[in-house]
Amino acid sequence: MRAIRGATTVPADEPAAIRAAVKELLQEIAAANALREEDILFILFSNTADIRSLYPAKAAREAGFVRPALFSAAEPVIDGSLPLCIRVLVMAEGEGRVRHVYLRGAAGLRKDLKKFAVALDGPSGSGKSTVAKLLAARLNILYLDTGAMYRACALKVSAAGLPVTEEAVAPVMQGLDLKIEYENGAQRTVLDGRDVSEEIRRPEVSMAASRVSALRCVREKMVALQREIAAERSLVLDGRDIGSFVLPDAEFKFFITASSEVRAKRRYDELRAKGFAVDLAALQQEIEERDRNDSTREFSPLRRADDAVLIDTSCLTVEQVVSAVLCKIQEKV
Repeated sequence: MRAIRGATTVPADEPAAIRAAVKELLQEIAAANALREEDILFILFSNTADIRSLYPAKAAREAGFVRPALFSAAEPVIDGSLPLCIRVLVMAEGEGRVRHVYLRGAAGLRKDLKKFAVALDGPSGSGKSTVAKLLAARLNILYLDTGAMYRACALKVSAAGLPVTEEAVAPVMQGLDLKIEYENGAQRTVLDGRDVSEEIRRPEVSMAASRVSALRCVREKMVALQREIAAERSLVLDGRDIGSFVLPDAEFKFFITASSEVRAKRRYDELRAKGFAVDLAALQQEIEERDRNDSTREFSPLRRADDAVLIDTSCLTVEQVVSAVLCKIQEKV
């Protein structure tokens, strides 16, 4: 059984306004939780004392919710409480994640339910992906690995043997079958129906991603997908241009960086642990080349957003970086 909470406000104590608000609230709760009418066992309403013209339960009946048991109660007068507010508790059969719904003026009652985005930008190997994953876990929200999306594009282009040009790649982007799925909280990158989460981590794919992601057709396609995903839920995103271009209105922005020497050593250790034979000096050279490519590309280059907090991770542990980011977020909440 699921207990789903919600609330809304009405512009005035008028029956028409109450009917419209109750109908909207219940429909939003049903849609957000995939409820059928037969799933709902009962609905309990309460309303502030300044609502007298119509019981919310009666408004629910008039809105078509005739099957479940309904009950309304008027709240006592409480100084400082939100005026003209209707609260609801829906008890429904079934299992799964519960999505509470707070609309209109009542949205401020549950700031923890408001969707928000944390943008972590920075050069390759700065540690932003590791920080982003840990941060998402601490905030209990999802992590979107945008770099994996560009790597998947590079894999597609490379497998097709195409030159990295707008003319050659644009048709591929138009018909691209790329999906981001989550399994037990972990992101899976699915290209053409195949899980390529591990394949896209190969060094040659990473380098190809830098060239492919410089194409305008690729970035426009990926940005559109990233914005769609971010519109649906709270997320931590990492990339090159999240705060400056993809989500310029993100509530929290950070630019994570480190020296090329430190970044090369981190990448070297990571690849060696996975069994890849790599040369440290060559790896540093590739990272510096990628920095130049990312920073000088014509469309949406790597850059620090004007309002992004700069964090140099060269001499910091991962935990210290995560703590620093969390502190900055808490300062703004």
